[in-house]
Amino acid sequence: MATTLAERFRIEPGKRVNLAEHDPADASAFPDRREAERQRKADAKIINEWQDRLYAEGKRALLVILQGTDTAGKDGTIRNVFNDTGPLGVTVTALRRPSEEELAHDFLWRAHLACPQRGSIGIFNRSHYEDVLVGRVRKLAPPAEIDARYEQINAFESMLAENGTTILKFMLHISRKEQGERLQDRLDKPESRWKFDPRDLEDRKLWDVYQSAYEVMLTRCSTPWAPWHVIPADRKWARNAAIAAIVRHTLEAMNPQYPEPDWDPQDFKVE
Repeated sequence: MATTLAERFRIEPGKRVNLAEHDPADASAFPDRREAERQRKADAKIINEWQDRLYAEGKRALLVILQGTDTAGKDGTIRNVFNDTGPLGVTVTALRRPSEEELAHDFLWRAHLACPQRGSIGIFNRSHYEDVLVGRVRKLAPPAEIDARYEQINAFESMLAENGTTILKFMLHISRKEQGERLQDRLDKPESRWKFDPRDLEDRKLWDVYQSAYEVMLTRCSTPWAPWHVIPADRKWARNAAIAAIVRHTLEAMNPQYPEPDWDPQDFKVE
């Protein structure tokens, strides 16, 4: 099923993307919610087992990129897919507004610093793609500079892949209606108001412009070495189940192995 899911949601390299053709509420891959949630929990535990092997092997890394509009569920995905994974060998990085130091370097500098070391799973909660999303919508750089970044990102990710990092990229695709309900929910619940940022409402006014920016990003940066997956995100349980299954399958395909000792266990005895 996981392989089918990956293929189902993958953006094939070279394909022009129209997000209107992708239903944010699509849960047809999971006919039974209870079964989907059961499988997600099982996948999360197996991800932990494979991460232990990956850490012990110490030769390769997995980079998981989560990108989506506000309330699309990046934090929720991390909690539901990776909470069973031991903290040793897992890092989560939120690449949000760049600092002065980061702005003094090229736009990929901070992303490269945050990439997982060999033996680790790295998770980007937002990523270097902010520089072709927010950067494009808010005109934070000249158009020619933004345009050049797509191929620079592709080259950067190709270099990571050639050096042993497997890359999984998930665009959490949420509808404008669902986003509105989640933002209102944050306002209505005192314990959730800390998540609300009034600037989110300004971005919401630019919904169509952001959707266009996402389409360009998905079209130009889905590559054979780092394809994008558009994950329906209106139903949280379906979103989590899909990503957990794809991450599990990816780790199984990587098949990291525990290293063999260079000594004979029979030569030692614990007294």
